[in-house]
Amino acid sequence: MPDGLHAILQPSRVGCGAGVSTTVARIRVLRRLIAGGLLAAGLLLGLPGPAPAQLTQTQRFFMQRLLDDPDTSRTVKRLLRSEGGFVDPSVTFRDLTGDRKADAVIRVQSGGATGAVAVYAFSTDTGSGTGRLEAIFRSQRLIRASTAVSRNTMTYTYARYGPADELCCPGMVVEATLRWDEDRHMLRVASRRPLPPPAVVP
Repeated sequence: MPDGLHAILQPSRVGCGAGVSTTVARIRVLRRLIAGGLLAAGLLLGLPGPAPAQLTQTQRFFMQRLLDDPDTSRTVKRLLRSEGGFVDPSVTFRDLTGDRKADAVIRVQSGGATGAVAVYAFSTDTGSGTGRLEAIFRSQRLIRASTAVSRNTMTYTYARYGPADELCCPGMVVEATLRWDEDRHMLRVASRRPLPPPAVVP
């Protein structure tokens, strides 16, 4: 990571998110909206994200990287431009490629009940030799995603719904583990495993 970047990227933590109950039909509508990008307008849930002035330097930095990246999905770009979505303020900095330089793991929050809908990893270890910070992993069609890094290995989880599940209570949570592909200079999914669904508080 370039020397000057650490002065810009100062991650902070604020709590956000909301949980709602909904019908099976609405879950199906939500899935179609996420796939089609309509949720990005913030019209369905009516829950705006933070105003631009409230974003940290870290959030603005990575938001611009995503908007400038031609491989960022149109859905995510619309979500960020609508001010309904935003880069999660909790950014993880850890060496994911073995080059002894910090890489960044970020999530894009929907600003509503679907939580984080995209996960990215950024690194300067791209094989280009330019030292530019670029995405080395993208997963851009998720619901209620979370990320973790342990011993320089990145994992992320996301909700998977059955036909009778409500949005608040997915029937399954899937954990994906990533491995560094040195030849292609990309993180790739090495394995997936189901996790127990989250407990429902009465």
